Amino acid sequence: MTARPPLSVIVPCLNEAHGIVETLDALAPLRARGAEVIVVDGGSSDWTVALAMPRADIVIVSARGRAVQMNRGAAHARGEVFLFLHADTRLPDNAVVLIREGLARRNRTWGRFDVRIDGTHFLLRTIAAAMNLRSRVTGIATGDQAIFVDRTAFACVGGFPEIALMEDIELSAMLRHYGRPLCIPQKATTSGRRWEQHGVLRTVLFMWRLRLAYYFGADPARLALRYAAHG
Repeated sequence: MTARPPLSVIVPCLNEAHGIVETLDALAPLRARGAEVIVVDGGSSDWTVALAMPRADIVIVSARGRAVQMNRGAAHARGEVFLFLHADTRLPDNAVVLIREGLARRNRTWGRFDVRIDGTHFLLRTIAAAMNLRSRVTGIATGDQAIFVDRTAFACVGGFPEIALMEDIELSAMLRHYGRPLCIPQKATTSGRRWEQHGVLRTVLFMWRLRLAYYFGADPARLALRYAAHG
């Protein structure tokens, strides 16, 4: 029997032709270390799929929706650990080693990286630090932090709840029943474009309002419409 890859990196995307080549080329060092890369496209109308095919081990066309796409990718993944990577986020080159050794040493089943937000606005560093601190305190991880989880634990919780928004928060809440996350201090770098495009403070306040509404029982589908309208 062929040995499992140490890591399956699952990248959900939609109309990412402008950046998918850079994203997947950045994963080449991980593939060289044995990781598997799976791209799950949600029905792009651009060249995303064609550009991804020579740069990934598996490319899947799925129904649209980040949670649905990530679950589809996990269903095809062979790795011992699944890592869910946003298309605008970059991992450290030694991510495979950091995850494998960290999970084994700390006896954890899941975790995430600290995040750094790439951009020019002076507040982005503060926002990233606050995200990392909040995650350590609450045990909740967000998609920008590149969540990873042992395949057995992922199966035990039933994967991502297939809701339109906040699927990362719900997955974290379920995984906390199996222990707190491994918080890797080496940073995943995510794009600050959405913060800078719509105003940094305005975007932070908008996301806080969405999260607060969700905690008070708002329908994720309605929140997703507001999120899409925000851009």
